[in-house]
Amino acid sequence: MPRSPRLAALERVDSDELATFRAGLRRRYSDDDILAELQESAGRLGRSPTMREFAADPSARVHPQTVIEHFGTWNGAKRRAGLVPRRFATREELLGQLRALGAELDRVPTAGDLDARRTTMPSKSLYWHTFGSLRNALRAAGFDVPVGEERLERALEQGVDFARRLGRLPRFADWETARRADPAMLSEWQVYRMFDARRGVWATFQYLVRNRLLEAGDQVATDGTVVASGRRRARRARQAGRGRTGALPAPGRRGGAPR
Repeated sequence: MPRSPRLAALERVDSDELATFRAGLRRRYSDDDILAELQESAGRLGRSPTMREFAADPSARVHPQTVIEHFGTWNGAKRRAGLVPRRFATREELLGQLRALGAELDRVPTAGDLDARRTTMPSKSLYWHTFGSLRNALRAAGFDVPVGEERLERALEQGVDFARRLGRLPRFADWETARRADPAMLSEWQVYRMFDARRGVWATFQYLVRNRLLEAGDQVATDGTVVASGRRRARRARQAGRGRTGALPAPGRRGGAPR
């Protein structure tokens, strides 16, 4: 049976000559050129690109196959470019990214932080798929993330402190504003979701905060106004006085008068 002309042509290909030819093609783009293409595509896309997204990027000058030929694998190239694989990152890579982000922020990262860094951080869904939840991932990365009763206890502690500073029981909008200024606080939705999804959820939280305040000796009016205990008011007055004078009384003085 006669050979196929195509197969016969392939048999006449010199492997060394082909290797030289392919190397010449590869030299059209350096490794740095390709890494820059990946980074620029991620910037345009707003996240680390998949092969399909990179191929569809009209501004990308390199084909995904060229990327693979230079770096061996698509995800290997993305790692070299400082981009985290979106679907095949290892558990340790995911945890390492969270730790690095926490060090950058100097606090526990949030889902919003991941959204704001989609070009360099894995997606929230990847963390949820790998660890069951972002909270589980954060705990695995070594962050102090309360759960269950511990989480509710922290919410109440923050609620009591905030109510005293605010002078009344905090509303949902108050908490939302304070959380933007202090990311260490639980978010308003984290607090909200601790309770059954029914009417009066936030009022239930306010009720628990009020009870804690009453137990500590604070006064809470029916309209939610909070009046700190006498001892607490005296301590605040002393702290305010120190802030006005700028210093504590000098040693050897009592009440500011010479002995």
